[in-house]
Amino acid sequence: MKCPHCGYYDSKVSDSRDTSDGVRRRRQCLSCSGRFTTHERIQQSTLFVIKKDRRRESFQKEKLLNGMRRACEKRPIAEHVIERLADEIESELFAQGRTEVPSTLIGDMVMERLKRLDHIAYIRFASVYRDFADITRLKQEVDSLAGINTGEPEEAIPSAQLPLLPDTQVKTAGKAGGRRQR
Repeated sequence: MKCPHCGYYDSKVSDSRDTSDGVRRRRQCLSCSGRFTTHERIQQSTLFVIKKDRRRESFQKEKLLNGMRRACEKRPIAEHVIERLADEIESELFAQGRTEVPSTLIGDMVMERLKRLDHIAYIRFASVYRDFADITRLKQEVDSLAGINTGEPEEAIPSAQLPLLPDTQVKTAGKAGGRRQR
């Protein structure tokens, strides 16, 4: 380690502490006795994403965050929650120890987390990610969330989920046989 005071290349470590993203070391130069601090972080290996058209692109967490932010726009989801989900996905991808991952794997990971977090954000992301060709396919996805015509129980609505309609409109619609009267 080069001393910032005199440029000498040797120093001793007088204190070492773990931090959230690496190690902080307090050093003393063996030439001028000057003290300085260094921070050591683990450098992640480069991760490449294989796109649908077979192109390779380096993984960019910011692109992941942007897609998730767009899906969660105007929803009651705090920014730190979206960032935490992106951190989880990034950590999981690097933990796999692979140098290349298909974009479909990343999309599936995002969809899985958004489905648990907020159904509307999930549908928004799915409509872009799955590239629904027609309204029928989109309706099937919404119906599967609601448990309609699937025989499966309705998915639990996340606690932060806002209703699509206020309670008064839902009650009115129920009395009118599913149609809202004017």
